Amino acid sequence: MHSALGWVTGPMPLLNKKPFSLLEPPKDLDPEQTVFQIRFTKEIFLDYQEYVKRLNLYRQRVWTCKVSGKSNLTFEEALVSEHQAMEKAQNLPTEIMAHVLRMTQYSTLGLIELVNKIYAALQEDVFEGIELHAKKDDAEAPCKILKILDSGDTKLYEVGWIRQGKSKTVINTSVVKATDLIRRRAPVSRNILKLLIRDSTSHSTLWIIHEHLAKKYGISMEPPNGIMYGEGLQKKGRKRHDCVTTEDGRKKSKKDEEHACVPIKYPIDDLLVSPAADDPALLKRPPLVTDFGIPRNSVGDLLMVWDFCLSFGRVLNLYPFSLADLENAICHKESNVLIVEIHSALFRLLIEDDGDYFTALQTNKRKSKLSSEKWAEYLSFFLEKTEIEELSCNSGAVRRGYYGLIDADIKLKILQELVEEAITTDSIREKLSERVEQQQALVATKREIARKEREEKNKNSKNENNDVVQDGNECVDEQGKGKEESDKRDISASKIERKLHLVRHLETEKAKLSIRASPLGKDRHYNRYWFFKREGRLFVESSDCKEWGYYNTKEELDVLMSSLNVKGIRERALKLQLEKFYNSISNALEKRLKEITHKTSLEEAVLRRSTRVRAQPRDSPSMAFLKYVNKWNEH
Repeated sequence: MHSALGWVTGPMPLLNKKPFSLLEPPKDLDPEQTVFQIRFTKEIFLDYQEYVKRLNLYRQRVWTCKVSGKSNLTFEEALVSEHQAMEKAQNLPTEIMAHVLRMTQYSTLGLIELVNKIYAALQEDVFEGIELHAKKDDAEAPCKILKILDSGDTKLYEVGWIRQGKSKTVINTSVVKATDLIRRRAPVSRNILKLLIRDSTSHSTLWIIHEHLAKKYGISMEPPNGIMYGEGLQKKGRKRHDCVTTEDGRKKSKKDEEHACVPIKYPIDDLLVSPAADDPALLKRPPLVTDFGIPRNSVGDLLMVWDFCLSFGRVLNLYPFSLADLENAICHKESNVLIVEIHSALFRLLIEDDGDYFTALQTNKRKSKLSSEKWAEYLSFFLEKTEIEELSCNSGAVRRGYYGLIDADIKLKILQELVEEAITTDSIREKLSERVEQQQALVATKREIARKEREEKNKNSKNENNDVVQDGNECVDEQGKGKEESDKRDISASKIERKLHLVRHLETEKAKLSIRASPLGKDRHYNRYWFFKREGRLFVESSDCKEWGYYNTKEELDVLMSSLNVKGIRERALKLQLEKFYNSISNALEKRLKEITHKTSLEEAVLRRSTRVRAQPRDSPSMAFLKYVNKWNEH
């Protein structure tokens, strides 16, 4: 999603080579108030003179691109330069990418030192896939190393001569000597390397590349033996000395022995954790259930669409439905009532918003009043207007009434695109703002309760001290004092219970107002764990976002928690979150399991009856979506 400040995300241009921050949006804006907005930063000004002053600053050539280092740019030119540099970093040739990542993996150097080392290596190293220049017919010509040939003492390279231009096509090949190769500059700038390293790794003491990148480029995730046992790690600020005396050597050796006995301070990066003899036994992680009716790489889209429809059901006038019903409706090879209602609700929202879709309808002289019978026409029109070819090519099939025959993953991508459009509407934004304000009010209430509790504790502490002083100087009736203290304890316990109940209520209300779903955490291999309060399953998403599975029993949840190694940063944080929401998750899992057991018994009853009387397909619980009724539809 775009930033609240427009498309200005990521690195920010430098002003006279110093960091620069955008203005925060004004608070408590009146909807009727006239404001002035800068197009490319989305900053809002109430005063016209301030707006012009800031705009003139952005037009001056005093800005520097933070990524490429280019200077004497306007602010907008610097933004474009940064965007292009980031794209270049993400689209580096595979061979260079692999070379850089191999040098980065498990390096103990600081960022600047690592960048300089890789930059120097790229200027000197020759490897397959790198582009440089070589001598050809007494002239220099661009080429690409295709193969390194082994020919004894003389290094030979098979090169492909490149036709200059955007396509960089190899026109012919030949074999050249190492002395004929010409290196003008490194293929990547230092700033691009810096950006690439930050984007591709997690960094604690070592640089560790993300697992999906390691798999893609064939890089080992196993740390070297020296690093596994804490060797090779140098503390910052410590300098190495080449010349040392024998006495210094003995002292150093003794210090090294002492340091070798110092235990590792946990938690550390999960991939560096090695089993120790005194570690508690970890259970084997239970296998994931993957019995989805849709392709596994589309489960994320399914969850996103379902969660949006349920979170904003009142705004959409769309009655809640289960995740299983949505999945079955998507997989159904015919149009069905649930699919019709979801699309109709989303199109009504877009039409009522008077946004781009409504304008396009008016321009093409289409009716803006939507009926359930005509939903396919509106969907076909939406697909015609989209720039995504994978979706727009299905416009004709939808218009002819063959929506049900479209692949399930494409149906979900269409719904995802509709949801993305719906999120930008005023109705959804107002609801989001309302929920943010309610959340902030709940947090403020909780903070106030905590403050009063602290004050009361301090007050009680002072009273206890006064009682001690009085006991030393006065003779008090012990029986009356004991009864008074007992009454105080009862009142105090009652107050504490009421406060705890109020705090729990506030936490529940805050959870209901959740704006967006976020994962509970990640495991050792960066797999993400998701829990939705309306669905009794704990979902697991692979690090590359292509594979999904889930756990659906309390026993599986318990085994999962017992398999997490708290010595690792990620698994420690994940276990804490699972413990925090354990009751909610386990109750949801058990509730869903009971519902499935009940549905299974119903299906068996239908099957037994079908041997005597032909049962209607709708009687099966797996076809329950066919009986869906939108009780909130006001149209």
